[in-house]
Amino acid sequence: MAKLFSPYSIRGVEFKNRIVMAPMCMYSSHNMDGKVEDWHKIHYATRAVGQVGLIIVEATAVLQEGRISAQDLGIWNDDHLEGLSEIVRLMKQHGAKTGIQLAHAGRKATVDGDIYAPSAIQFNEHYKTPVEMTVEDIKTVVNAFKDGAIRAKQAGFDVIELHGAHGYLINEFLSPLSNKRDDAYGGSSENRYRILREIIDAVRSVWDGPLFVRISAKDYVEGGMSPTLYVEMVKWMKTQGVDLIDVSSGAVVPAKIDAFPGYQVPFAEEIKKGAGIATGAVGLITSGIQAEEILKNERADLVLLARELLRNPYWAYSAAKELDVEIEPPVQYVRGWSF
Repeated sequence: MAKLFSPYSIRGVEFKNRIVMAPMCMYSSHNMDGKVEDWHKIHYATRAVGQVGLIIVEATAVLQEGRISAQDLGIWNDDHLEGLSEIVRLMKQHGAKTGIQLAHAGRKATVDGDIYAPSAIQFNEHYKTPVEMTVEDIKTVVNAFKDGAIRAKQAGFDVIELHGAHGYLINEFLSPLSNKRDDAYGGSSENRYRILREIIDAVRSVWDGPLFVRISAKDYVEGGMSPTLYVEMVKWMKTQGVDLIDVSSGAVVPAKIDAFPGYQVPFAEEIKKGAGIATGAVGLITSGIQAEEILKNERADLVLLARELLRNPYWAYSAAKELDVEIEPPVQYVRGWSF
């Protein structure tokens, strides 16, 4: 069988294949209360019907002020549990494992009121200038991630991913381009990593399931982070009990990125080999053959698809046909999924 359709296990949780839906914001909590709506129930369940092995729910804010937009999902209070539990139920009844990405947008939040970051530096002229976080503010965020993990467990998720990429709060601390602090949370790589260290420890104190961290492995600007520099931090993550690194890139500062099919895969490969940890590859992966090459050449352990699964929620079927693999269709679709 193609490796893409082989099972993969982490901490006793088995994914039926190596296909992962990457977290993608839906901007569909229209009451601006962070709650799941009908759209989310249909959107996520459809990808489960489509035989995606692991579905990671979009960036879900651990604090109100940490939303990317006012329409984002939230997990900052118990009122969110009913809706999150429902989408977990809908996904699991079709055989998918379920993940949630816990997030704080930092200086890229676009909500009303103050926004927060390691340093009081705008992302660009279209964003507000953030308030530089105090140590107490940092403690509040760490505790919010812990509380989010508790709620994720209560909702029944199989996997938690911490959003440390794309220029949001954790990424802002990790990169010297956005972190200009001169206290224990800035300066050296150890100091810039400190908030993530505290978040991982806090989450691990209440969560014993698979734990992923998404990183932006390259900042694409001189003086920024690179995959080689991230290897050191990822080794720290591994010792803290992180199981897999979801390797993306960019967006901590404005930068020109030459995006092409598989352009981020070498970053996943370098992190995997340099830190000795499982990785997920992401970025303009669109075909079954492309995904299979990544896995067979041990460049990554899982393949994450984003926009391709927006275009085709039944991509797993298309990939199986391409790789000459027969997969079990949903019983309702047997008449249409001919092999």
